[in-house]
Amino acid sequence: MSDEQAANSLKRGLAILQVFSEEQLEWTPEELMERLGYSRPTLYRYLKTLKEAGLLSSSPNAGFTLGPKVVEMDFLLRKSDALILNGQKHLENLTSRYSCTALLVRRYGFRILCVASEQSAQKPRTSYPRGRPMPLGRGAIARSMMAFLPRRRLLPLIEQTIGEFREIGLGNSVDEVLESLRRVRKAGFAVAFGEVTPGVVGIAAPVFDAGQSPVAAVCVTIAGHLVNGTIIDEIGREVRKAAGEITLALSEQRLGTAAQ
Repeated sequence: MSDEQAANSLKRGLAILQVFSEEQLEWTPEELMERLGYSRPTLYRYLKTLKEAGLLSSSPNAGFTLGPKVVEMDFLLRKSDALILNGQKHLENLTSRYSCTALLVRRYGFRILCVASEQSAQKPRTSYPRGRPMPLGRGAIARSMMAFLPRRRLLPLIEQTIGEFREIGLGNSVDEVLESLRRVRKAGFAVAFGEVTPGVVGIAAPVFDAGQSPVAAVCVTIAGHLVNGTIIDEIGREVRKAAGEITLALSEQRLGTAAQ
């Protein structure tokens, strides 16, 4: 098998894992064949390999679900992810100062999701716990990162989510959305009022990793009745400071690794 054939085979195998979502947690072989267009022998070969690796599980007369290897990998990620290791203390500091939830959110491809969080609110309200993908077109987290993306990468995202921007009143055209994002970039943090979870204010700032594009964000979500404009600005400065310190730590770590 050539390198190209091996890469294509790997891609086709990983495509099976990509179909699992909150909307459909279990798939039968027949559903997978219809969705992916694989022949039965090809599909069963991939399913056998993924099951032996622990990435899939199945029971007699039932479909396939994600397997225990995913849990093991999540445990290892928590112990090795530089973003989590450098950001945890900042989450703890924010939750010690405010009755809130503090989150670290990572961006990958066209998705953003929480990778770590701390809570100090008595009855925390959040719609997106660790691991659940968040919307790209609404919320402080998305805007804090989008505002710092280069134009060539930002425009496709705006075009993809322009409907959501219209719904929350941040622009009816690409140019108007760009102007809203320029204001976020100038402030260094984004604020959203009840856009993701009703009654909750989100305040987020971007984290960078040696490059000029954000790879993550630090966010505080707090009940709206606990804050006013002055407190929001104060939290914004604290979130921006935390994001800056995490950025510096990631950059120093990368430079140190490169020098070895």
